[in-house]
Formats: sequence, structure tokens, C-alpha cells
Amino acid sequence: VQLQASGGGLVQAGGSLRLSCAASGRTFSSYALGWFRQAPGKEREFVATITWSSGSTSYSGSAKGRFAISRDNAKNTVYLQMNSLKPEDTAIYYCAARTVGGSVTYTGSYAYWGQGTQVTVSS
Repeated sequence: VQLQASGGGLVQAGGSLRLSCAASGRTFSSYALGWFRQAPGKEREFVATITWSSGSTSYSGSAKGRFAISRDNAKNTVYLQMNSLKPEDTAIYYCAARTVGGSVTYTGSYAYWGQGTQVTVSS
């Protein structure tokens, strides 16, 4: 399984970015894909997840209402639309895949990880 994250960059506070995660290497019908982030000196934290087959979503408290996760089955790609960005959203964002049924927020539930994309929000 390969996961390729892209779309990060530098944006001013209040701006928006859309991250993409292109998945390949297997069929994902029994998987869920998630986004995590890690800021300097902090632990990696859960942001959002979506199940591939049903499209069921879950968000962290900080992401709820500002971020939206979606998927395009035809392109095997998951997106994270991030709006109303804040400086505290600055981090490396990682996409990851887990089998459905595992804990959605626990990094250990995710067997496959992409390389990460940097998001920097200036004040």
C-alpha cells in the first residue's frame, strides 16, 4: 500500500487549503483513511477519518466545523478541505490507512502511512 500526501503550503490565518492523499497498491473497500498531524515538539494527533465504502466520517474537536474529509473512489483519493485556518494548525499532515473497526484516533490502528505534507499558517 502506498499513500501519497500533497497540497500543503503556506497560508495566512483565515485561509484555506485542500490536502490530497492518493492511495494505491490494493483495494480499499474494507479500509478507512485518516489524517493526522504533528507539530514540532508535539505528539502526532488525529484530525479526521473516513471509511472508504460508506463514507462515514469522524473529526477531532479542533477540526470539527472547519475541516471536511471526503473521498473520490474513482481516483482512490481522499481529501482534507481545511478552512478558517489558524496558526495552531501549523504541522506536518500525514494520511494513513487502517482496517475498519480499529480505533479511529489511535495511531497504532493505522498500518500504512504516507510521507506527510507541511502546512504552515501565518498570523
